[in-house]
Amino acid sequence: MTAAWRIARRELRGGLAGFWIFLLCLTLGVGAIAAVGSVRAAIEGGLSRQGAVLLGGDAELRLTYRFATDAERAWMEDNADQVSEVVDFRSMAVVGDDRALTQVKGVDATWPLRGQAQFDPTLPVDKVLAGQAGLPGAAMDPLLIDRLGLQIGDRFRLGVQDFVLMAALLREPDAIGGSFGLGPRTLVATPGLAGSGLLSPGTLYETSYRLALRPGDSLDALRIAATAQFEGAGMRWRDSRRGAPGVEAFVDRLGSFLVLVGLAGLATGGVGVSSAVRSYLDTKTPVIATLKTLGAEGRVIFAIYFAQIGALTLLGVMAGVILGGLAPVLAAPFLQSRLPIPVEFGLQPAPLFEAAAYGILTALIFTLLPLARVERVRASALFRGIGADARARPRKRWLAALLGAVGALIGTAALMASSPRLALAVAGGVVLALGALWLAARGLRGVARRLARHPALRGRTALRLAVGAVANPQEGAVAVVLSLGLGLTVLATVGQIDANLRRAIAAELPDQAPSFFFINIQPDQLAGFLDRLDADPGVGRVATAPSLRGIVTAINDIPASDWSDHWVLRGDRGVSHAASPPPGTVLTAGEWWPADHAGPPLVSFGATEAEELGLSLGDRITVNILGRDITATIANFRQLDFRSGGIGFVMIFDAASLSGAPQTHIATLHTDPASEAAILRDIGDTFPNITAIRVRDVAARVAEAMGALASATALAALAVLATGFVVLIGAAAAGERARVFEAAVLKTLGATRGTVLASFALRSALMGAAAGLVAVLVAALSAWAILTQVMELDYRFAPGSAAAVIAGGVAATLAAGLAFALRPLSARPARVLRAQE
Repeated sequence: MTAAWRIARRELRGGLAGFWIFLLCLTLGVGAIAAVGSVRAAIEGGLSRQGAVLLGGDAELRLTYRFATDAERAWMEDNADQVSEVVDFRSMAVVGDDRALTQVKGVDATWPLRGQAQFDPTLPVDKVLAGQAGLPGAAMDPLLIDRLGLQIGDRFRLGVQDFVLMAALLREPDAIGGSFGLGPRTLVATPGLAGSGLLSPGTLYETSYRLALRPGDSLDALRIAATAQFEGAGMRWRDSRRGAPGVEAFVDRLGSFLVLVGLAGLATGGVGVSSAVRSYLDTKTPVIATLKTLGAEGRVIFAIYFAQIGALTLLGVMAGVILGGLAPVLAAPFLQSRLPIPVEFGLQPAPLFEAAAYGILTALIFTLLPLARVERVRASALFRGIGADARARPRKRWLAALLGAVGALIGTAALMASSPRLALAVAGGVVLALGALWLAARGLRGVARRLARHPALRGRTALRLAVGAVANPQEGAVAVVLSLGLGLTVLATVGQIDANLRRAIAAELPDQAPSFFFINIQPDQLAGFLDRLDADPGVGRVATAPSLRGIVTAINDIPASDWSDHWVLRGDRGVSHAASPPPGTVLTAGEWWPADHAGPPLVSFGATEAEELGLSLGDRITVNILGRDITATIANFRQLDFRSGGIGFVMIFDAASLSGAPQTHIATLHTDPASEAAILRDIGDTFPNITAIRVRDVAARVAEAMGALASATALAALAVLATGFVVLIGAAAAGERARVFEAAVLKTLGATRGTVLASFALRSALMGAAAGLVAVLVAALSAWAILTQVMELDYRFAPGSAAAVIAGGVAATLAAGLAFALRPLSARPARVLRAQE
């Protein structure tokens, strides 16, 4: 090994000629993964250290449908330094005949316990909420102010209470840790809501009690005490250690996914790494042949070039780590001003080590086989040319090492990702895509070999030359299709999924979904509400159901937290009750109870959700509703289709179980667009407490969010594509010398510059089209699997996105190929041919 390292070091003194593509591929791949990981770590660090600000206190006790009792409030004040009460709900902000959905937050005099709110004009919170001219004050999100055409000092109405707009709400410190809102925020003082009619019994609202701990108090001790104190009261606990768990989970999963996409970029770069190693070993044919002739063993040859490749790998990985570590720090001012969450940028060691490990393993995987083949080739074969004759199968130990490196890479990805299943799925997709692209490249060469002799190409000199060149192993069709195709596959998959989601949201949903959801309909308002709709000829279907909120606390007497982490068991869920099956109900198991059932509580459960939870007929579900535990036996399972946008409750109880509980009704309405304005105006004037939610507006918000996610993923896919383009440039540069000779021969035989240029362009376009076509086919399969099996949506092939991907593949290969066509076209045949003598 000493001799091997000495020889390797001397060869490296000659410079890095031929290894720039190798280094650039590694640097880009490692840098992308390091940058994504660093940003994710910075966000997670900010969420962790700013947890109290995001939550609005050191701890939070959350209740549904009710305020804390005097005894509960007294317990909080006895166990905390300060207590702040916040109520959150949806309503309609009304200005004249104009109205808009808003998420209302009612606060007390101590809000916010942590952090600072920012208003325009700059005012203290108490001044904003105090109002003027005898009216309570309010602050609004600037989007809502613009939507309603308001100015500071103007009046608007919530329910039956008028408020005066005192300021625009620029920053709400606890916005991220609060409830998800379908509309922009309106901030008011809770006492100002007393006369609004919006907080009646059964109305959909949520109260949060934020606690500031006394010095020396323990969050764990307080949590244990609160759990005991509020047992059976429907209380949910959060504390500053996880102030925004939903955001944390989202950032973690998105970051993990982008890292996995970065791994696809590294795999793309790996093709360039492998090609660079093969090209480098081709140039070392005389050296390797001489060393073997002088008696050097195969393992010594392997050690020499393994040491060289290893040193260059470390150089490329270090460059990528530096790039990925510094890029987020340099971009911090730009990112911090645009992210709605706290971010603490700085050097993050963990993601940098993770990126370095990925880079080293990838380089090992893609360089092991080219190096291992050299060990088994005889000196005579090397003198004849390594590129044509080095086809010996590597030793078993190197194949075992290769499989071990692949396993280590996939295992590391699964270990580091928040979802091992996602990591394994992405790894499988990358392997599938690489396999399909490799087969396509080999098939392309085989088809080109046959077409080159086809009579139909006679007289079409440029096309025939292009097809023949694609069939030539020296042209690098495999490297081109692999490197470009993988990036295009990721981009095409994102495009197919995005197109289908947008179609489902923007096109199909409005056709089957209702026009509006109405919530907070009081029982004594239901008859008048339905009379108004029945009298309107533009109204189609109307459906109503009683609505309550409850928390699943136990299943078969086992605490829900110990049973599963299913979404049904997280937070509160909507529940309803019915004497007979709602219209359209399809039972999959069991029977509906008699209409006059008056025995122990029974419940109908969603079939899919029950299967995911492992439930059976006869199991017992305990649900806490307004502080009362109700244990019901599962009587039947029924199909639920949330895609229809209609009323869908996972749990429907028998009528007698919940008939006495405070409740409201919800309604869905299908109506002619021309009737919408009049219906909203009449319902708002007659029943100010009823909130209307336009389904198209919700769909637009969902589409906007999906578009943002698709854009983020598409940017990551473009990074993969950029790495593939680097490999293309490397392949084109490596083949420039062969094209110079080819052009000289063709010119000598009478070919014009136009014919030669057309030949070069056509061969590039053919390889790009092949890469794009295979990428689209693999992407269509991947998108179908994700949409139908994971998202449970229909899949429809998006031809526009596919055509753009294929066109992009052709354009990329043309750009890379023609960039290196100038020298071959300008070279003089006589000089080139003399140099070959």
